[in-house]
Amino acid sequence: MNLRESVAVVTGASRGLGAAIAEEFGRGGAKVVVNYAGSQEPAEEVASKINEIGGGGEAIVVQADVSDPEQAQSLIDEAVEQFGRVDILVNNAGINVDKPIDQMEIEDWDQVVQLDLNGVFYATHAALPHMIEQENGAIINISSVVGEMGNMMQANYSAAKAGLLGFTKTAARELAQNNITVNAVAPGFIETDMVGAIPEEVQESILKTIPLGRFGQPEEIAQAVRFIVENDYMTGATLDVNGGVDMR
Repeated sequence: MNLRESVAVVTGASRGLGAAIAEEFGRGGAKVVVNYAGSQEPAEEVASKINEIGGGGEAIVVQADVSDPEQAQSLIDEAVEQFGRVDILVNNAGINVDKPIDQMEIEDWDQVVQLDLNGVFYATHAALPHMIEQENGAIINISSVVGEMGNMMQANYSAAKAGLLGFTKTAARELAQNNITVNAVAPGFIETDMVGAIPEEVQESILKTIPLGRFGQPEEIAQAVRFIVENDYMTGATLDVNGGVDMR
């Protein structure tokens, strides 16, 4: 798929990985829907950057909490109303509530799974009728290395991100007949707010487990997402971008 003139919806695009992905698409000339749930000002800043980049990129900002199926539907409806179609959906929105399993409350589990896993289904379900009608589309689900190897104090997050991998493979099998590709990216530890919230001594111990000896940058994940979008023969795959922390 050529990014130029394609319409891309990026959930959770006000900061971190989502912002980097949205900006990468904008540099490629895409029309980008910058989605946010509560951080309007940062989302508007991302859209402004895209609109100032040049090269044909264009962006609008749409508020929607994709953990709510009605709001996920309204996000896709607004994208179609503004740009006429949806070619690319990046399911990036997510949260983490880190606690040991024996201290994790039911609401801690439900909150994370509702957004990180169920929200992906809601947004995908809303976008599919348009992609199927077009007989073309690309869906990229942002999973995590902890969905592949687990992580202390992240049972809810790990479970949700692992669930995305199974969802990706099943959706890829079902939708190939409609010329829709479905893939996942599993980032390692990336310099975002999520990693920044980890205590410094824990960050140092994590760095010792990464063969490349550093945390990744959001832009490196954005480049991986763009690679997947532009590769029409890649579907049902998980692209690991983790500095070598997990090589299975």
